[in-house]
Amino acid sequence: MAKRDYYEILGVSKDADSKTLKSAFRRKAMECHPDRHPDDPGAETRFKDLNEAYGILSDDQKRAAYDRMGHAAFEGGRGGGAGGFQDFGDIFSQIFGGAGGGSGGFSDMFGGGRGGQRQARGADLRYEVEISLSEAFSGKELEISVPVKEACHSCEGTGAAEGAQVESCGTCGGIGRVRMQQGFFQMERPCPKCGGQGEYVTDPCRTCDGTGQERINRDLTVSVPAGVEDGTRIRLTGEGDAPAKGEGARGDLYLFVSVQPHEIFEREGPNLFCHAPVPMTSAALGGDVEIPLIDGGRTKVKIPAGSQSGRRMRLRGKGMSVLRSQSRGDMYVELGVETPSNMSTKQREILEEFAREGGDSISPEHSSFLDKAKRFWDELTE
Repeated sequence: MAKRDYYEILGVSKDADSKTLKSAFRRKAMECHPDRHPDDPGAETRFKDLNEAYGILSDDQKRAAYDRMGHAAFEGGRGGGAGGFQDFGDIFSQIFGGAGGGSGGFSDMFGGGRGGQRQARGADLRYEVEISLSEAFSGKELEISVPVKEACHSCEGTGAAEGAQVESCGTCGGIGRVRMQQGFFQMERPCPKCGGQGEYVTDPCRTCDGTGQERINRDLTVSVPAGVEDGTRIRLTGEGDAPAKGEGARGDLYLFVSVQPHEIFEREGPNLFCHAPVPMTSAALGGDVEIPLIDGGRTKVKIPAGSQSGRRMRLRGKGMSVLRSQSRGDMYVELGVETPSNMSTKQREILEEFAREGGDSISPEHSSFLDKAKRFWDELTE
């Protein structure tokens, strides 16, 4: 079967620079590492092809030879063949910052290490809370109950039933990792017998089925700061799941904040917008309109005589709190001039008299529209 193009394997174009190659290799290596696909027999082959592609293209001389001759440049001993590849342990060390040969630099990214049993960190957790816009303005303390994994109360986290023995795994020698040799390549993966723990119990605990953990509800008091926006993520360090067997650090808890829509205010960052319907008479003659504020107060906004729908008035410092700041955004009041409805007979007579006295002629936007329409019709008849 013909070998795949190295650029295609890495998912880059032929003019990709070294930085792009390195980034693509890092991303692909994390996606297709055999440890992440223990049940996929083809994972190791894909991982091998990925390393082979990067080993060639990351070397300027080999890349030039490959660009000229393709895979034929490395067949029959030319160019050093496959034996000329840089050791993949060294590649991982360069790309992922690992130390030493083999695949230790890469496996450390997944909590492993070839020098001893890996110290698995507890899982991170996600918890969603919903607050009102007023609570987002002022901040809020919340009492929440989070289901987290803790050490099993029956076995105290050992995973063993009372009297059972915890034994070191003979398959991996207690380190939790096993190595596999495939041609020139050496792979490292979690031990299939102990699941990467380095030890196993002869009689598992009935409460936790040998995992050493049980899930309980943990009550927490969390502070949502003033100024949070919809979708804000708050990290609570060390409030996630406890690590298995009590080894390693606890995970983190991520609080995702959802802010409910408000029936009066609309928010854009630190600013608020309020649509205020005003009577036609107030818009025409001028007047005041009372406007609510997000902090629970109220203020009067002066409406200039002759105001039109869509006119905005700015109230400085009356908007939302700004996260981690003492300042506030602004509030914009947008006027909506309301046409009278359900008029009495007398009110209708007054408006009709107003129209007869040339009331329509003092509507500037209406007059402007009529002028534009007249010019349009005149152009069509020319």
